[in-house]
Amino acid sequence: MLNDIKYELQYILSGKSEVKYGSTIQTIASYLRRSKETGGLAAEEKSFKSKEKLNLINWINANGLWYDTIDFSLFVSEGAEQKVYLKDENFVLKLNDSIYYESWLDYFYNLLLNNYFFPDTAYELIGFYMNSDILYAVVKQRFVKVDQLTDLNEVKVFLGNNGFESIRNNDYYNPFLGIILEDLHDENVLTQQGILYFIDTVFYLKSEIFWE
Repeated sequence: MLNDIKYELQYILSGKSEVKYGSTIQTIASYLRRSKETGGLAAEEKSFKSKEKLNLINWINANGLWYDTIDFSLFVSEGAEQKVYLKDENFVLKLNDSIYYESWLDYFYNLLLNNYFFPDTAYELIGFYMNSDILYAVVKQRFVKVDQLTDLNEVKVFLGNNGFESIRNNDYYNPFLGIILEDLHDENVLTQQGILYFIDTVFYLKSEIFWE
């Protein structure tokens, strides 16, 4: 069963299998992979992410995927990695500049992994926004109305049942899949009617394990 999950995730990240709201994300991820291969750059090179950003902007221009209808008066919150705005009573918009990731490709993999593991709070990529030379992905996500505090022990049990081991504080790791899941404190996992909703996930891949 674990092998089946691993193969399914590999297919999703490779764009060969479907996941909720995955089509546009997978298309961009495939484009960035091809650009990386033809450009001959390694992810650890200092100039990699800046060149990747230029490639991504070219794709956005070619596909008309700029999004400029954000109502900035509906500001909700801001963290190191993203800004959050209300879209309507059911959804929020999140602007993320991928600062937590070595590459934009890693960020898009994070979105796909979130949408596989937590489809109730799946991210829908609706466009991109540029401000002061900073590029943001604009994603739409369900707005979860909290009605009780999240018990982090319940989060630990839930993730443990799904193969994720607690490694420190609010960080987890699935050793078979090679997937790290970080920063699951009680502002990133909300509770509504006794159900946990993962609204701000930070997934990382250990490539040597995930892709083997």
